[in-house]
Amino acid sequence: MKTTPFTDVHIALGAKMHEFAGYNMPIEYTGIIDEHMTVVNGVGVFDVSHMGEFWVKGPNALAFIQSVTSNDASVLPLGKAQYTCFPNEQGGIVDDLLVYHYEPEKYMLVVNAANIEKDWNWCVSHNTVGAELENASDNIAQLAIQGPKALEVLQRLTPVDLSAIPYYAFTTGEFAGCKQVIISNTGYTGAGGFELYFYPSDAMTIWNAIFEAGKPEGIKPIGLGARDTLRLEMGFCLYGNDLDDTTSPIEAGLGWITKFVDGKNFTNRAELERQKKEGVTRKLCAFELVDKGIPRHGYPIVDAEGNAIGVVTSGTMSPVLKKGIGMGYVQTAYSKVGSEIYIQVRNRNLKAQVVKAPFRK
Repeated sequence: MKTTPFTDVHIALGAKMHEFAGYNMPIEYTGIIDEHMTVVNGVGVFDVSHMGEFWVKGPNALAFIQSVTSNDASVLPLGKAQYTCFPNEQGGIVDDLLVYHYEPEKYMLVVNAANIEKDWNWCVSHNTVGAELENASDNIAQLAIQGPKALEVLQRLTPVDLSAIPYYAFTTGEFAGCKQVIISNTGYTGAGGFELYFYPSDAMTIWNAIFEAGKPEGIKPIGLGARDTLRLEMGFCLYGNDLDDTTSPIEAGLGWITKFVDGKNFTNRAELERQKKEGVTRKLCAFELVDKGIPRHGYPIVDAEGNAIGVVTSGTMSPVLKKGIGMGYVQTAYSKVGSEIYIQVRNRNLKAQVVKAPFRK
């Protein structure tokens, strides 16, 4: 298994470790609910060094990004980030990702850990404009410091004014005495906070400084288990669950990152444009259980008569709402907010209601 610069620390702290995307990663430390609530109410630290980072450089950098991603990167100012996806030729999604406009003619793509090789091969094979590509995944470590107290803790360690970095913006500066740290406000927990991108050689300096600075706030390391429950409470998609090679961005409710602007001829544009115009037969919806139970990935979704109408893609017991919540693809007629659906749990049909995400307001 691959390791991150923090793997030994996780093990020393007694984390429950498990393979994830080929990496030996911490799933939980003190328990998913405790860690979840730490982030919602205070501050927690996630090791996300397993994520992938690609540099796209040169005079054709923007042209390349416009050809392989669904969103319109031409409107992205310096110092801002954008959520987008790589559409495939079949109407599905190769991966969802972030695009950072780092410098003029220089962008950073942040891709999912499980898809690094797949995405890199996709980018290389679709680079018809001669952009300069660099897979920097092994040379960049990343921590996500999330929660309402994150800004207060991190501000003690940097001269950069963190309150001046709005959501989906970033800057590069000194942090804990380390140079050239990318400080980004693009968290996936809905609890506020920042992500730090840095050289692996600075990893332990930054880790130790953050945990020392956060002692008064009760800072804790957080595993991937709580990362999943936090993103689900916000209705954020997880690739491999809610998005994959067969789900289109239109079906997934990602029409807002699929921009049909003049001159942007991205992969499979015509099919996605048709879907947006004519509609789709299934849609990703968020739901809350009315009956007691926990929905899980792969559980069937049925109507009142027990007819199959869809499938659960993500589900959990919400630590904040203390009820079963989830997302799943259903026939379009059942996707409207307020619709009554049923989740099949061990031959029992549990009543649920389609709601508007996020679950955690």
